[in-house]
Amino acid sequence: KKEFLVEISGTTVTITCPLTEDIVTWELTGTKPTSNERKYVIENHDSSPANVSCSSGAKKHEMYLNARVCANCQELDALAVTGIITADLLITFGVMILVYYFSKDRKGRASAGAGSRPRGQKTQRPPPVPNPDYEPIRKGQREVYAGLESRGF
Repeated sequence: KKEFLVEISGTTVTITCPLTEDIVTWELTGTKPTSNERKYVIENHDSSPANVSCSSGAKKHEMYLNARVCANCQELDALAVTGIITADLLITFGVMILVYYFSKDRKGRASAGAGSRPRGQKTQRPPPVPNPDYEPIRKGQREVYAGLESRGF
């Protein structure tokens, strides 16, 4: 069984009838187009489904056309799509690696700089004044802390 050849470019749909005769009668969802050639061109197709048939004498071929068209479409083959996805992943991983190394380097510099400064300052600064809340228990104050015996848990 022969099949229709359908070509879509933008909003133009070209249908080629499988019949080999020169004079072909076309029918498109109730309307009879004036074209009598083997190729039928639909300009500015609105993506609506249509029943298409071409006949010559007793021979008739029918087809259900459900073609989606758009004015600014670009057709991509599988290789192009695969290439785009692969390039995107490589760029993403590259950025991740750069961010990792730069953040690792910055952490190293900050800790080395902070670690070297206080050492020099500690030798000049006197020891901190003890907090009165944490003074050692004197012999005369034991009864204040008598209620705080260590309990076995």
